Amino acid sequence: MGMPATHRTWTVDEVWALPDDGNRYEIVDGELFVTPAPTWRHGDAAAELHLRLATYASIHQVAHIKVAPPDVVYGKHTMVQPDLFAVPLVEGRKPRTWEEAGRLLLAVEVLSPGTVRADREVKRRLYQRQRAPEYWIVDVDARLVERWRPDDGSPEILTARLEWRPDPDLAPFELDLVRYVAEVTGE
Repeated sequence: MGMPATHRTWTVDEVWALPDDGNRYEIVDGELFVTPAPTWRHGDAAAELHLRLATYASIHQVAHIKVAPPDVVYGKHTMVQPDLFAVPLVEGRKPRTWEEAGRLLLAVEVLSPGTVRADREVKRRLYQRQRAPEYWIVDVDARLVERWRPDDGSPEILTARLEWRPDPDLAPFELDLVRYVAEVTGE
């Protein structure tokens, strides 16, 4: 997520009225962030993680996994588009809108050079404030995932294995991070 575009306070409606120019527009507490289209590596990292999470969620019927750009709206001045996110099922089916889903079970951002401040600071604080049970920052270059929970003062740094348990009665989602990074980078 790039630097803020201006110092004025933006609304979700104003962002929705912007032209479709290939950039991603998000606002947090009225601060506008503009991000260019992601790199291939970023896209590969998000796509590979989406495939794995969606397979797990479908098999266990625990969530619906979305990939950017659907909007997550937290009021008049906050709208973000996580790279990936999980929302609860509604009466056993995937929700049709953010309003129907109502909350995040998981938010994931794949780190890019231009998104470091927004992902690690601005969006992290937002997801913690909104009580998203887990927020992952995937750093492919550093070969790690930072896991944040609502009350954390610092992230859990994962380099070998990532586990997500959206339902304590079911087997967890497990990701071999070494293999995942190798597949994303082709190394």
